[in-house]
Amino acid sequence: MNYGGLVAPTWLTVFLDFDPARFDVGVQFWQHVTGSDLSPPRGEHDEFATLLPADGDPFLRVQRLQHRPSGVHLDVHLPGREFDVRRSPGGMAYCVVPGPESRRPAASVWPGGHRSIVDQICLDIPARHYDDECAFWSELTGWALHGSTVHTDFRSLVRPQGQPIRVLLQRVLDDRPRVTAHVDLATDDRAAESRRHEALGARVEGVHQWWTVLVDPAGSRYCITDRDTETGMPATSR
Repeated sequence: MNYGGLVAPTWLTVFLDFDPARFDVGVQFWQHVTGSDLSPPRGEHDEFATLLPADGDPFLRVQRLQHRPSGVHLDVHLPGREFDVRRSPGGMAYCVVPGPESRRPAASVWPGGHRSIVDQICLDIPARHYDDECAFWSELTGWALHGSTVHTDFRSLVRPQGQPIRVLLQRVLDDRPRVTAHVDLATDDRAAESRRHEALGARVEGVHQWWTVLVDPAGSRYCITDRDTETGMPATSR
């Protein structure tokens, strides 16, 4: 099956989408979490901005929504293509955009010496859409699909060297109507990184063997994971 005949993307950008009432607090939190500056606003209603890393090209952007609940979506960068909004088989919106970004930022080093970086989008996929979504994202990006050694409900795409974002595909067993997504951070000290996030206003929702689930001050869930901040790979592949 062909999902658009796209060549391999040059870059992936993650958009953090906030409802209007939570936009300012959400943006401020993720600025502090990532150590980023904020670009000037843009868009017809100043609804877009970019989180600017200390080095490398940006790969995180924020959007003030008008009518939808907060969430996360991907921009797939393809030089020479026109802007286009599309949906995956399971209903997740994503955008095809032009753009030649190519230099992946390094992880941030925090007081005490530990490192962290937002480096992964996890697609939370209803079971009925799981196989179709895995095939779709692999074909769309041209990235090989990799099984998990930790759990049968995880697969990932093999990220090419230099790309800022890994794609993790998680089968979920709830009754959500469509595919959703959240971001993951890699860190070499999950306990220290979790404490840092709590001090910035996040709330820990659950602690698991390889990851911690948190809720940011804007109400969005995300995870801090035990993974190498350079390769993105965990001690036990997930």
